[in-house]
Amino acid sequence: AARLEHFVAPCRKSQAFAMRSALLLLLSAQLAGCWHAPSRVQTSRVVDVARGAASVARAAPAAVAVGQPQQTAPLYTSPELPKVLGGIKIGLRKLVVLTGASSGLGLATLKSLLKEKKYFVVCAVRDVDKMRQVAQQEGFDMGSIAVMKLELGNLQSVRDFVQNLRAFKVGRPLDALICNAAVYLPTDPKPRFTDDGIEQSMGINHVGHFLLARLLIDDLKGASDPRCVIVGSITGNTNTIGGGLVYPRADLGTLSGLEKLAEGQRFVEMADGNEFFGAKAYKDSKVCNMMTMYELHRRYHDSTGITFSSMYPGCIADTPLFREKRGWFRFIFPLFMKYVTGGYVSEEEAGDRLAQCVTDPRTKTSGVYWSWNGGAQQLALSKDEQGRPRGTGGSGGEIFQNQVSSEVSDGGKAAKMWELTSKIVGLPP
Repeated sequence: AARLEHFVAPCRKSQAFAMRSALLLLLSAQLAGCWHAPSRVQTSRVVDVARGAASVARAAPAAVAVGQPQQTAPLYTSPELPKVLGGIKIGLRKLVVLTGASSGLGLATLKSLLKEKKYFVVCAVRDVDKMRQVAQQEGFDMGSIAVMKLELGNLQSVRDFVQNLRAFKVGRPLDALICNAAVYLPTDPKPRFTDDGIEQSMGINHVGHFLLARLLIDDLKGASDPRCVIVGSITGNTNTIGGGLVYPRADLGTLSGLEKLAEGQRFVEMADGNEFFGAKAYKDSKVCNMMTMYELHRRYHDSTGITFSSMYPGCIADTPLFREKRGWFRFIFPLFMKYVTGGYVSEEEAGDRLAQCVTDPRTKTSGVYWSWNGGAQQLALSKDEQGRPRGTGGSGGEIFQNQVSSEVSDGGKAAKMWELTSKIVGLPP
């Protein structure tokens, strides 16, 4: 790493280096995202170095694929017994629900919240035993957390969790909901499905959180400063290097896959109706996450006072989210982000950023996608009114209201996504 820094330091500020960094990032992502599927029909990629842009065309979409799940064991088998007397345990602290709290960004966010001593956190996790072990290893004050079962890959589990949470908090409001948990399955040649027959990236990252957020609206609106944060991603925004030049690009198409799910079909492989592509499935789910935030804001903010926001914490290159990647990628990618692009953010700093969306008075504006203007200055596709690169990430910098892609901000498509997902989870639009 030191030798690599010695090599790149002299030319870090040059425009040529900026272009080379962008192209290296593209190459790295291509290898990481596409090497796993050599049998897939590869599409042409045209990279215009002079303009610093790329266009990516994919083969004609196949018909909506309705198959059978790889896995046979259910993700959720029985409900957890509700916990009681939570009101006494919570005391005067603010109550936060955090999904995916046992590892990665979720664990770092949990640590950040507990440092302030003002928050009681319900750790909503699929593996309660793992969460308890992590809490013991980290030395957490068990009087400041509660561990509850939540399997986002099973819609009944989401409903069971909400009922257990209400039994635990006994009428007191929920101050914040942080929708963080996610799966990323880029090397899977075939899709895995949730217990409800939804491809897991879309089912866990989007559909499960969609139901959770909607069911907890009434619990949030009674708080003095209610917040709901849904973690987004640069990869779901095609107006960025990470989302625009890195194949495959997020694209929900006409939402024909979600339409099939809303009509009652199961084992539909992709939201756009195409055949399964693991890296794209994750990106599409992040588009839906960010769209959901905007729709929640549009439909509920004025009547409830809830602050709805999304955010991108920066590239946590060594996060467990990449556990499905090959070993060489997990070794090289953090070094690449640290010493070539400057876009690396530690889990600790990313956790502080996500916690900031709940704790900071500056993040009380609703309907906002937050980013931080860190060290990856050379990788912006565009700059804002103050000349700052948009959404480049990197360590340090200041928080700012970022712009999302044209697809994420497409109100008509977002409204359609909302209506279809509502049908899938059995709620009125």
